[in-house]
Amino acid sequence: MTTAPRTARGAQTRTKLLDAAEKVFAELGYHDASIVKITDAAGVAQGTFYLYFKGKQEIFDELVEDLNRRVRHAMSEASARGGNRIESERLGFQAFFRFTAEHPALYRIVRQAEFVSPGALRMHYTRIVEGYVAGLEKAKSNGEITELDTSVAAWALMGIGELIGMRWVLWEDGNPQLPEPVLDEVMALIQRALGARGPGSDTESTDNARR
Repeated sequence: MTTAPRTARGAQTRTKLLDAAEKVFAELGYHDASIVKITDAAGVAQGTFYLYFKGKQEIFDELVEDLNRRVRHAMSEASARGGNRIESERLGFQAFFRFTAEHPALYRIVRQAEFVSPGALRMHYTRIVEGYVAGLEKAKSNGEITELDTSVAAWALMGIGELIGMRWVLWEDGNPQLPEPVLDEVMALIQRALGARGPGSDTESTDNARR
């Protein structure tokens, strides 16, 4: 990676390039995207690009990392407000779906990484799972969820979020917000899967979530 910008103006230019890359890679795909198209979209000179990135591959990898950092921050900040694990799950899922609605490129770019940069793809999912496992381990030690393999649970829950988001956020043109009844069903499923206990996590709460 190139050296981070030393000035506020440099940081702003770098952000403009990443924002432009997000749009260009999402719309055109990695192979049809070009540095010229990225700099045109960012409104900067082509030569300026090389002050911040060595080439198209590097800005793509940095974009995956940047999107990953932002979605993890949104999810962790939201889930931290939960009073128990199920509340945290709901808030974290809501944050993920909001981020997906605002940044549909996340799905398209991560899927491109499977072929363009497998290392970036693995980094993206692994970092999300690491934070997820930590939260589940804490909930397990507090007796809020049943005894389970938190790594397997984290990967499974992440898969649920990704596919639900694809179906009810990305595919719903004109209304990219997850319907509340869908979220209620997802949370009822997760609560049963985790064997959640504690305040707000009893059977009555599950039944209410499904109504």
